[in-house]
Amino acid sequence: MTNRFPNQKTFAACDDLPVLDSTLHWNYIPSSGKVEIAFRKSGLSGSRSSWIGRAINPTSTGMVGSQALIAFQRSDGRVSAYTSPLTSYGAQLQEGNLSLSVFDISASYENDEMFIFATVQLPYNTSVVNHVWQEGKVSGDVPAMHELSGPNLRSFGTVDFLSGKVEESKRDSRATMKNVHGIINAASWGFLMPLGAIIARHVKVFEAADPAWFYLHVTCQFSGYLVGVVGWGTGLWLGAKSAGIENSGHRCIGITIFALATIQALVGGFLRPKKEHEYRVFWNVFHYAFGYATIGLGVFNVYKGLDILEPGKFWRDAYTGIIVSLGCVAVVLEAFTWYVVLRRKSQRSDKNLEQQTSGSIVVSPEESV
Repeated sequence: MTNRFPNQKTFAACDDLPVLDSTLHWNYIPSSGKVEIAFRKSGLSGSRSSWIGRAINPTSTGMVGSQALIAFQRSDGRVSAYTSPLTSYGAQLQEGNLSLSVFDISASYENDEMFIFATVQLPYNTSVVNHVWQEGKVSGDVPAMHELSGPNLRSFGTVDFLSGKVEESKRDSRATMKNVHGIINAASWGFLMPLGAIIARHVKVFEAADPAWFYLHVTCQFSGYLVGVVGWGTGLWLGAKSAGIENSGHRCIGITIFALATIQALVGGFLRPKKEHEYRVFWNVFHYAFGYATIGLGVFNVYKGLDILEPGKFWRDAYTGIIVSLGCVAVVLEAFTWYVVLRRKSQRSDKNLEQQTSGSIVVSPEESV
């Protein structure tokens, strides 16, 4: 199939790329090892606020080492196209020479679609290359950093210009670890910790559950903490392996959660005074404050992580369903707890009154005559 373009160029091969509404068109010339390409990005209403890019990485998969073609529409309406070598994460898209020879680079914008055209000399004796494509915002005629989540982190793969085979690259270890990190932390800070708090707050009201409620509470909290330590470790690993990718809010909240939970575990496990101790009331205030702060920040940070991962609506809805269910259980148990407490208080008051009444009425023999 031959595809025609605004500049009357034609291309014999094309492939719809899996993310970012992008398509790659090309003509491969085996005799010279050159490839004429057209990269098309659709859905760009208000293109002056966006840039697009397509790159070949001759050394590895991913962004670092990519030899990029960049295009965007300037504030004066002109569409600019240039080459930019990417040497590190977070690198600015500055114009520069590539390690590959590039000829006749140009760009155009029509009907909410932007195109990059160029002829590229491929590495010697190869038709299969790693490629990357991207989009981002433009501020003051300067391309800014692209998004660091969702489709923008999956826009790379391989293309065989000779056979026409285009493949997504296999998920690297960081992508797998991100999922592991999310699942572990959602289970620990986002589920086990709230469940343990519900047990401590509401189950202990049942006399038959004493002291079982305490051991259930400790089991949930201690298990949640241990799993959370693993989740925190995976977060540190991801941070070390993702130089230039900053999720500072998520990271700072995670560090705060870990610090609060560690202090809570130490104070709750080793410095808990007996119930009758004069300082027990202060310990209770500390324990509740640190515990609820850890839980609140934990649930909030799970949602921050979902915003970063963008795993799909199902996973967000599933976690929301779990949290709402825990909340509903907590509300019902809270109402029942107050009912039990007030009922016991009323029964004790009636019993005390009855004892006082029976003890104060004394009839003398003289009065009975």
